[in-house]
Amino acid sequence: MLTTTTADHRLYGPGGSAAPETVTGSQAIIRSLEELGVTDVFGIPGGAILPTYDPLMDSEKLNHILVRHEQGAGHAAQGYAMATGEVGVCFATSGPGATNLVTPLADAHMDSVPMVAITGQVNASVIGTDAFQEADIVGIATPITKHSYLVTDPDEIPQVMAEAFHIASSGRPGPVLVDITKSAQVAQTTFAWPPKMGLTGYKPVTRGHARQVREAAKLIAASQRPVFYLGGGVIKAEASAEFAELAESVGAPVVTTLMARGAFPDSHPNNVGMPGMHGTVSAVAALQQSDLLITLGARFDDRVTGQLDSFAPEAKVIHADIDPAEISKNRHADVPIVGSLKEIIPELKNAVEEIFAKHQRPDLGPWWQRLSRLVETYPLGWTTPEDGAIAPQKVIQKISQASGPEAVYVAGVGQHQMWAAQFVEYERPRQWLNSGGLGTMGYSVPAAMGAQVGNPDRTVWAIDGDGCFQMTNQELATCAINNIPIKVAVINNSSLGMVRQWQTLFYESRYSNTDLNTSLNPSGEEVVRIPDFLKLAEAYGCVGLRCERDEDIDSVIAQALEINDRPVVIDFVVSRDSMVWPMVPAGVSNSDIQVARNMTPEWDEEE
Repeated sequence: MLTTTTADHRLYGPGGSAAPETVTGSQAIIRSLEELGVTDVFGIPGGAILPTYDPLMDSEKLNHILVRHEQGAGHAAQGYAMATGEVGVCFATSGPGATNLVTPLADAHMDSVPMVAITGQVNASVIGTDAFQEADIVGIATPITKHSYLVTDPDEIPQVMAEAFHIASSGRPGPVLVDITKSAQVAQTTFAWPPKMGLTGYKPVTRGHARQVREAAKLIAASQRPVFYLGGGVIKAEASAEFAELAESVGAPVVTTLMARGAFPDSHPNNVGMPGMHGTVSAVAALQQSDLLITLGARFDDRVTGQLDSFAPEAKVIHADIDPAEISKNRHADVPIVGSLKEIIPELKNAVEEIFAKHQRPDLGPWWQRLSRLVETYPLGWTTPEDGAIAPQKVIQKISQASGPEAVYVAGVGQHQMWAAQFVEYERPRQWLNSGGLGTMGYSVPAAMGAQVGNPDRTVWAIDGDGCFQMTNQELATCAINNIPIKVAVINNSSLGMVRQWQTLFYESRYSNTDLNTSLNPSGEEVVRIPDFLKLAEAYGCVGLRCERDEDIDSVIAQALEINDRPVVIDFVVSRDSMVWPMVPAGVSNSDIQVARNMTPEWDEEE
């Protein structure tokens, strides 16, 4: 939500104005947020931010949600931003309050999430003296934010706030930290809007170079085995509709990374799946056997490429991205294009169609025949657990079927995250939220809370593991008190599932410190549940449900979907022996993908 006031003065927000008036620095913070169009803030007060919480009470435009932990505030701001496309906002106090934001700031930085974190700092006069609850949060956060500010002068507050939101939301989005001393908050200043911004040198390129776009179109027209490699940048650029037109025009297969799920509908026949360590055989093969990677808003991360020097060995690379630092960082780009995908994709479509109109369109029939065989031969699926317990994949598929594409799905990190990426049908952008780059356990519940605040009319599912859930489930109290009716599906295999899977495959089934005792003990005998998730849910003012039999899955999900006046927690007791397949073991070529333990695809049959 950017508004333009002059050719080089862009402000986030509705573009209003306010006449000069005398206020405190804290009032200037609140007034700035109001003028920026912020409606929801997640936070928790403390001594150094307390002056700002006082005028917050008088605001009729800001809805503050009191969380139970600063990490929850940060992840909630992330979830809000990812689900809405707007900048997420959180508050914290100095010292431990600010350092508790480090994980969500790093998470937002890795996943390019627009977010502004406003922290209180000790008085300017005592900075550097190890004052009570002092921490150099700007120094700590500089490597994990897009930009960080320390404000000691109250006159700077409107300008810094405007700059922070502009930086967070423009170019490649990311988190911005604004650390404001208590002395600046209590001092008198003059507030006026809009402020002048001083971002000399910060001018993200949005228009792709026309010659590079034409060169990319030539490569596409000459390719026999092209594949669109979509990253989360397509969603960040709001370019999904434009890409759909390009995909239809070119007719090439499309792979959507973990962060791009929903950027292109799963139901579209050109979508061959998610690539990477736990991607589909067809998606991995499309990249490995391609002669051209049309890379849009992706960063060639290690979970997609596997062993980098063996990744897509015969492919030339077109790489379009808003961030020039990503171009050729991990894989050399034959045709680099820096700019906004919102502008580049339509220009590329027009350039490709011009070439197609003058020359014969390449025949992709043999390429599609090869990939279609892989899609049919190696579909995603699962085997019935030998222990008689529920298959976790079935639970997630049933949630998807019952809730549909208009729901929002937010995953924690681990096996359940991969199953949610595999077995939910994604048809639209911002339908799927997860911690992709940093892999933060504890992300799901608070991020789902933020997503629900931003999308009050949608069903929001937090698909969590029993390990992740125990890291941040205190935010259920926040949800219950604030009427935020998220639905939490705890995929309870009584273990740290992904770590246990690696122990099974690579550590001779030596299960060191992965048993959680939330439903079963290592011998498979039922034990006292520590904790009992039903009792925990009820203690937090939520509805608690449990499902332990296949035949009850549908009815329990239906019961949860009927409850919209409070959060619902479902304890799905599933098999601890279920694994995520396919899988590319770490450090090997993607061509060595396994569809089950010690089983690799028969590539020769597809030639």
